Amino acid sequence: MTNPTKDRRNSLDAYRPAEIASLVKDVGVTKAALGLQPLLIRAILAGAFIAFGCLFYIATISGATPLIGVVRFVGGIAFSLGLVLVIVGGAELFTGNALMVMALVDRRIGLAALLRNWGWVFVGNAVGAGLIAALAAMAGLLEGDFGATARNIASTKLALSPTEAFARGILCNALVCLAVWLTFSARTAAGKTIVIVLPIAGFVALGFEHSVANFFMLPFGALAGAEVMVAGILGNLVPVTLGNIVGGGGGVALAYRLAYPAIADKRQDLEGV
Repeated sequence: MTNPTKDRRNSLDAYRPAEIASLVKDVGVTKAALGLQPLLIRAILAGAFIAFGCLFYIATISGATPLIGVVRFVGGIAFSLGLVLVIVGGAELFTGNALMVMALVDRRIGLAALLRNWGWVFVGNAVGAGLIAALAAMAGLLEGDFGATARNIASTKLALSPTEAFARGILCNALVCLAVWLTFSARTAAGKTIVIVLPIAGFVALGFEHSVANFFMLPFGALAGAEVMVAGILGNLVPVTLGNIVGGGGGVALAYRLAYPAIADKRQDLEGV
């Protein structure tokens, strides 16, 4: 007997783009309906997960002189640990949640629900990343090349002009949201992990700006001795965050909404996605 479920699959055993669009909107509805406690805890976890990716990145590139493309690429692969933990482990990441714009445009959720999710997740991500920065400093990770690399990263980010930070934020979250989009095509944890790596390694190697990563990198750099002032942090985070929203919500989410405008809702158990 023919298996109708298998017949609907393509040769890669992956969900098709039109199916992904429906799944993304369903997940947007689920995210918008989360209670405050699970939402905030998942957001703190995501901030911590991205911070772990940052630590892995710093460890990978520390001592490498000059910081050539291959080294940056390997560091980007290491950094992808953060998004793997977020997606497979189940957490709420501000930058990835830009895809909720698809559900907003289709009136599956309201603007207030979207902003509520983004606001609490943004706060939770900052708390989680900050906690790991403090713990990493207490663990003695600021010594030698590791600390020098942390200082250099923070100083480089603070030296960006608002225009550069904004543009790099757009480009960064376009790749991050594309990585998240691709995870919806995969049916296994291994598949989700594989499709995450290249987009994330790409944005890191290219030097783009991720607001949640900066929640870790800037305080950690300050603890390592970089000259980091509150005004400098805001001068980076504000344009980067706005760029992330434009790149993910105004770019990827709206582009795919226009590319697949008429999609029947696909109801599935999306717990943990």
